[in-house]
Amino acid sequence: MANILIVDVTKNSLADKVGILANDEILSINGIQPRDILEYSQLVDNDNVSFEIKRDNRHFVIEINRTTLDPIGLHISSAVFDKVRTCDNKCDFCFIYQLPKNMRKSLYVKDDDYRLSFLYGNFTTLTKFTEADLDRVVTQKLSPIFVSIHATDPWVRKELLNNERGAFSLFWMSQLLDNEVEVHGQIVLCPGINDGDILEDTLSDILSLYNRIGSVAVVPLGVSRYSKKSNMRPQTSYEAAATIETIHNWQEIFVTETGRKTVYASDEMYLTAGIDIPSIDFYEVPEQFENGVGLIANFKESFMNRDFNPFDVKTGFFQQVDGAPAIGYRSKTFDENIDKASDRIIQSTAILTGGYGGMFLSDLIRQCHLTDVTVIQVSNDYFGGNINVAGLLTYTDIVKAIEANPNYDRYLIPDCALSDGRFLDDFLISDLPDTVEVVKANGSALADALSFSS
Repeated sequence: MANILIVDVTKNSLADKVGILANDEILSINGIQPRDILEYSQLVDNDNVSFEIKRDNRHFVIEINRTTLDPIGLHISSAVFDKVRTCDNKCDFCFIYQLPKNMRKSLYVKDDDYRLSFLYGNFTTLTKFTEADLDRVVTQKLSPIFVSIHATDPWVRKELLNNERGAFSLFWMSQLLDNEVEVHGQIVLCPGINDGDILEDTLSDILSLYNRIGSVAVVPLGVSRYSKKSNMRPQTSYEAAATIETIHNWQEIFVTETGRKTVYASDEMYLTAGIDIPSIDFYEVPEQFENGVGLIANFKESFMNRDFNPFDVKTGFFQQVDGAPAIGYRSKTFDENIDKASDRIIQSTAILTGGYGGMFLSDLIRQCHLTDVTVIQVSNDYFGGNINVAGLLTYTDIVKAIEANPNYDRYLIPDCALSDGRFLDDFLISDLPDTVEVVKANGSALADALSFSS
């Protein structure tokens, strides 16, 4: 079990006042070596906390006597201290298998850990879930949990996951629901494999066996040019339209039986099919927004209506766990104090976004008669294939787009393309030209940014 590395200490916090420093290592807390940030959080939530610290090969004990409910003030490098449960599925559609070489090492780690599902909203197949895990989830109320369903037919699910245990691991999802754990599901739709009649059967089984599930997102398969699986291909527009029709039909059935729509198609599917995306009122739950369900409706509403409070949902509960690091999609994207436009006269602005973002943003800008604003769809040559989401834009492709469109006073890019201030291809914000600004990927933030160009 690894020691716990402290990456930062909040100034004037309890930990700061007793002399705990960044780069100290925690060996134990109250004599116990926690397995993960959840146990860490429980141990520090006491009136008297005793840290065994390692600093420069010296070991010593630091005591904190809490008289208030203030956080300890430590920021930890990892959420799991024993060992992340890596995924032993070999899904043909797994995007990690479709990554090029020489990207950030963390991108190549596949996890299937229920703790990261609770903390960060990562999807787990439950193929490594155990009775002891169930007991911990229920006892500690680790809810919600996000589950990769893909198909309910045991044979189809086993083939999709390329794992014998995948055939019946949805048993654990029923156990979670029976114990009143909130569950949200995902179906990655692979054309010719789990769509059509298989999708119909899956949704039927969800209604009959798992109808207490909070929501189910049906998302299209992403295929990069690095995919080596000939059976994996993007949906056609016809297939996407047929899938949406199936989902809308099942929404009516779910509403009749449970009072909730439950199952939703992702925004990408509507764009692929050429079907208008529903308004924000269509979506009942925000937990799938980061999965691309209702994201555009939320964006449009918050862009057009300043009185609308946009959903800014961070699935998982890392924000509520003292010290848990914000990683992956939930990591800090950029320094919010960056303001490159304030000291310059702005006459023309280009919004750089992915192919899908460009499809709806161009119409939105036209509707608002923003004649000094242009939307540029950045071609994702880095990944290729049907990869068109803004969150997978790279520094390399953004710079190419700027060089091809050089005559704008400033360029806006979405923060979802960054993680800890770093692009997927390992470049930093500081590597960008001064004319580039990073804007939060929601409608109200973009509307505020464009107020400079009026």
